[in-house]
Amino acid sequence: MQREPIKNHKDLEVYQMAFDAAMKIFELSKKFPLEERYSLTDQIRRSSRSVCTNLAEAWRKRRYEAAFVAKLNDCEAEAAETQTWIEFAVKCNYLDLESGQELYGTYNRILGGLVSIITNPLPWLMKR
Repeated sequence: MQREPIKNHKDLEVYQMAFDAAMKIFELSKKFPLEERYSLTDQIRRSSRSVCTNLAEAWRKRRYEAAFVAKLNDCEAEAAETQTWIEFAVKCNYLDLESGQELYGTYNRILGGLVSIITNPLPWLMKR
């Protein structure tokens, strides 16, 4: 079966994984304690969403390899930050271990996808 061509950032598998993970974090974080509202809750939501927003920005910067890769590096950093917040949420008993491991694994796959594009950006660049 042949895949549809990628027309925008939303067609990227890594974007779809990151978006779904961010939405899962949003739902799970609704159960975090109120005293975490302005720290862990906000931070984990922000960093998980930033993976998606930076990927959207990177997609629009494909004319220039350096700008494209720089934005993808931002995505990578935000995904790693999200993993750290997941660890905190588990250690603080706001997330059960199984949910934390599942999310952490998802972010490992997201990171793998991002690194794959970062190390070989040429096929993704816009033709001039």
